[in-house]
Amino acid sequence: MTDALWVLVPALLAVAALAAVRRRMPVLFWWLVGYPVVALRVLTSYRATMDACGLHWVAKASRPLSDLGDAAIGRAVLDSLKLKLDGTAAAAETVRRKRRTLVNALHYAVDLGEFKENPITGIRWKKPKVAGEVDPRVVANPAQARSLLTAVSYVGGYGRARGRRLVGLFACMYYGALRPAEAVGLTDADLKLPETGWGTVLLNRTRPSVGKQWTDSGETHDDRSLKNRPAEEVRLVPIPPQLVTILRQHLDTFGTAEDGRLFANERGGVVGSSTYYRVWQEARALALPPAAVASPLAARPYDLRYSALSTWLNSGVDPTEVAERAGNSVEVLLSRYAKCIDGRQEIANRKIEELLREYE
Repeated sequence: MTDALWVLVPALLAVAALAAVRRRMPVLFWWLVGYPVVALRVLTSYRATMDACGLHWVAKASRPLSDLGDAAIGRAVLDSLKLKLDGTAAAAETVRRKRRTLVNALHYAVDLGEFKENPITGIRWKKPKVAGEVDPRVVANPAQARSLLTAVSYVGGYGRARGRRLVGLFACMYYGALRPAEAVGLTDADLKLPETGWGTVLLNRTRPSVGKQWTDSGETHDDRSLKNRPAEEVRLVPIPPQLVTILRQHLDTFGTAEDGRLFANERGGVVGSSTYYRVWQEARALALPPAAVASPLAARPYDLRYSALSTWLNSGVDPTEVAERAGNSVEVLLSRYAKCIDGRQEIANRKIEELLREYE
């Protein structure tokens, strides 16, 4: 009995100490207990699967675990992180936290000498390089953009106003070079719309459509800070009188949603990307000739942003100012958006031809 107490009492004290550490210092608890336990479980599962499937060559593969097929442990482990214990999809932040835990656990296994390197972080896949420049065929000139915005107002009929309620949304993309997710999240408090002259838009949030399974709130649209910017950073965008007039008319006709959002669907919810994409495709068929409809010209709503930035650059606005309004770096701006707008080449050709004739 005495010998049992000598074993039991220290064990109980150790459990109590760990419980206190977990409650008061959870990070320390994870380093003392959590990561070693997870590493042991991952290591056991990893080895068992490797032995069963004959996949010992995985550690030396040049491709990532996610590309090894459904039978591979990497695919199984990475897929399992997306699910809760009941099999439903986990929130995006939960998945990221679980991945960090897995990576740290495998780092611990490396420290123990079980792996020469982390089998997940050690196997890298380089994405193939893609063209970073904007296709000049998608860029609309000002006349084409105005025709497209007018056509949007005819989509869905006047009474239902399926298109009319989105004219301002597309106008923000063209006249203000807003990203679609920035325009969707725009609120009345973000606007300064004088009766005459230029106005301003103060951007601070974006509402990208990511799917209900990937948001902590369960909503289809996430609520994030501006792209590639700290959480509290804002971006001031001057908007021309044309956009000021369109937004004032929108507020007079449709008002705002309950939470102050400028643009809402027919039920008052956040405008989905599929909704405004369908409206845009119908507007293209109304505004453009058949040959242009079949072409890449303004094929996506995002192409309105390309058109805006190309127009600003071609009008002689300093690239630094354009980059600040667009929320890009000057390097990205000049490498991606510095394209001639549709029809601008003819003007340039005439100038060159006139210059050559002077010397004939």
